[in-house]
Amino acid sequence: MSSKRDYYEILGVSRNASAEDLKKNYRKLAIQFHPDKNPGDKASEEKFKELSEAYDVLSTPQKRQMYDQFGHAANAGAAGGGAGGFGGAGAGPGAFNDIFSDIFGDIFGQMGGQRGGRGRRHGGRAGADIRTTIDLTFEDAAFGAEKIITVPKSVRCEGCDGSGAKAGTSPVDCQQCGGRGEISFQQGFFAIQQPCPRCRGAGQTIPHPCGSCSGTGQTKKRSQISIKIPAGIDTGQRLKLSGEGEAGERGGPPGDLYVVVNILPHDFLSRDEADVICEVPITFVQAALGAELEVPTLEGKVKMKIPASTQSHKTFRLKGKGMPRLGSYGRGDQLVRVLVETPSKLTAEQRDLLRRFDEAAAETTHPMHHNFFEKVKNFFG
Repeated sequence: MSSKRDYYEILGVSRNASAEDLKKNYRKLAIQFHPDKNPGDKASEEKFKELSEAYDVLSTPQKRQMYDQFGHAANAGAAGGGAGGFGGAGAGPGAFNDIFSDIFGDIFGQMGGQRGGRGRRHGGRAGADIRTTIDLTFEDAAFGAEKIITVPKSVRCEGCDGSGAKAGTSPVDCQQCGGRGEISFQQGFFAIQQPCPRCRGAGQTIPHPCGSCSGTGQTKKRSQISIKIPAGIDTGQRLKLSGEGEAGERGGPPGDLYVVVNILPHDFLSRDEADVICEVPITFVQAALGAELEVPTLEGKVKMKIPASTQSHKTFRLKGKGMPRLGSYGRGDQLVRVLVETPSKLTAEQRDLLRRFDEAAAETTHPMHHNFFEKVKNFFG
């Protein structure tokens, strides 16, 4: 008795499964256990061979009929890479080879490779993407702007309109791949597809190249491009301009342009995401007695009151005076951090007044001073 598993069981279908059900289940399992997705896994490799053998038999009506009647004995000489096995003469150009080609493309598509569809003809190569950097002022980032940038890049050749062929001539189908853009060959267990080396996957060659671009379909140019800066953008973020990258080869689509933003430092403003930060110096007297200050913001000066007994580095919040929230609604706030400034170059009279004040204020509460020295006292016991 044969030790082989039942082909229907291997594919996970019933004995009356339709051809479409067979194909669907085989495709799913073959992708799962394909050796290229499981390198070095012998169990997956054996499972894949088993699946391929089962599908080769059940996908061919004559073989399936014989298998249903006689079991594994019906295809003992045909299965597994022999005359009637997959990839051999028995498989021919039928359903098995077609689905194997599709699965092979799917696997490499999932792995990040380029999937070359069957019958790809006259496909131009897409242009490369470009990356550049733009410097913006703090105000540009806050309110948005429209800028003109100059980008050196390849553009479609005007002499041949991107075809690469001399005026009055045209590209012709590649003789090596017949215009498909790819070649296929069998290597042991696998059917291999790769871009045609002669036409580099384009499907065409150019017997008479354009004199302006030497057959590339591209010329170099410094292009001026208008770009809209959205309000609220920040350093490190990038803008994408579709179709503004390098020109495609032989009529292929152009790449994209990515513009990375760099915000230049401001004289007295900085930011923390959507909040704007401003540090304002105040005198000892203003901090002690309170005051009304004029604070700079993105939209001009505003008046702000600080209360008496304000400590250095105290932060106040001006609602809605920050940056617009990019991709959302509303604005951040402006954080005003006050810094108590110590006077310098005192006169003799001023020094005397400060000494007298210090004597008079000996019993005055200094919260930070008191807390610090209490902690020091406790620390040293």
